[in-house]
Amino acid sequence: MRSYTSRSTRFTSGYRAFGGIFEIDAKRVEKEQIERQINREDLWQDPKRAQELMRQRSTLEEAIAGWESLQKRAEEQALMLELAEAEEELSVAEEIAGALTNLERDVAQTELARMLSGPDDEKNAILTIHAGAGGTESQDWAEMLLRMYLRWAERKGFRTQIFDILAGEEAGIKSVTLFLEGKNAYGYAKAESGVHRLVRLSPFDANNRRHTSFASVFIIPEIDDDIQVVINEADLRIETFRAGGHGGQHVNVTDSAVRIIHLPTGIVVQCQNERSQHKNRASAMKVLRSRLYEIEKDKRTEKLEQYSQGKKDIAWGHQIRSYVLHPYRLIKDHRTDLEVGNVEAVLDGDLDPFIEQYLLTAR
Repeated sequence: MRSYTSRSTRFTSGYRAFGGIFEIDAKRVEKEQIERQINREDLWQDPKRAQELMRQRSTLEEAIAGWESLQKRAEEQALMLELAEAEEELSVAEEIAGALTNLERDVAQTELARMLSGPDDEKNAILTIHAGAGGTESQDWAEMLLRMYLRWAERKGFRTQIFDILAGEEAGIKSVTLFLEGKNAYGYAKAESGVHRLVRLSPFDANNRRHTSFASVFIIPEIDDDIQVVINEADLRIETFRAGGHGGQHVNVTDSAVRIIHLPTGIVVQCQNERSQHKNRASAMKVLRSRLYEIEKDKRTEKLEQYSQGKKDIAWGHQIRSYVLHPYRLIKDHRTDLEVGNVEAVLDGDLDPFIEQYLLTAR
């Protein structure tokens, strides 16, 4: 019983300390300041500003309420342990220990949520995968990554939409642009930006030799509609072409797919998932605006590496993570040194351990 009591005391004091780490007092002060602005009579003269203040207040209220709930649960368990010890109710100890374990897990999740406080973390994400050199091997690996991210997005409750996909000649894909929609989609997905390396016995090699393949993953946030990105129509070359599904299936009979080239930067974006040329153009422009916004933001903040690490050479020495399927089975993140032996689970979308470790380390 003594060990459980000391654990409860440690948790209670620890949560009080976490109150400082989570900046709860600062959040309360900020909420009071926002409340004063909301209570002004001229609030709705600027509707956008009013809506932003409402959103900020809601976010702060959620954070404060979450912390207060954790603190209350910790204090309740401490009290229950004290009563159990006084009355020598040893049978209750295991139940309380389980409650403390759940509480510890919830605190870890709260700490992770604090990591997602960047200016773009709440936004939707645009994820692009490019196969590296190596032909069919790398193209098959790019398709494996696409499946992994689709499964991961499903686990997280994100909605997905493939804007554009370019199939390989024999198997796999050369590139794909995937839209992730959901709260903190960019905040989570940004951890995946970089070069991914696969080592395996090739299913395309008649001699069953080991091959190393590379693919790059590049993540940018979807910019808000109220952020102005000026695009001169004269700087665009817009091409249309006949869209086809993966492997040549579902070919449209009209030139509905759209490719947009931004001449000053050389950025090329395209979309072919819709049968309407108008919708494809709108989606392609969304990607272009987001990429141009990132370029301008990088210039202002001089943090180009943060958003463009996925643009490094898709080859040896630049990988952020290695997926080794032969001669042993192990996935290692080279930024955090986290290793996972259950490669099937990771390739099936269980990416949260890698993402969470990266976010906590980066913080």
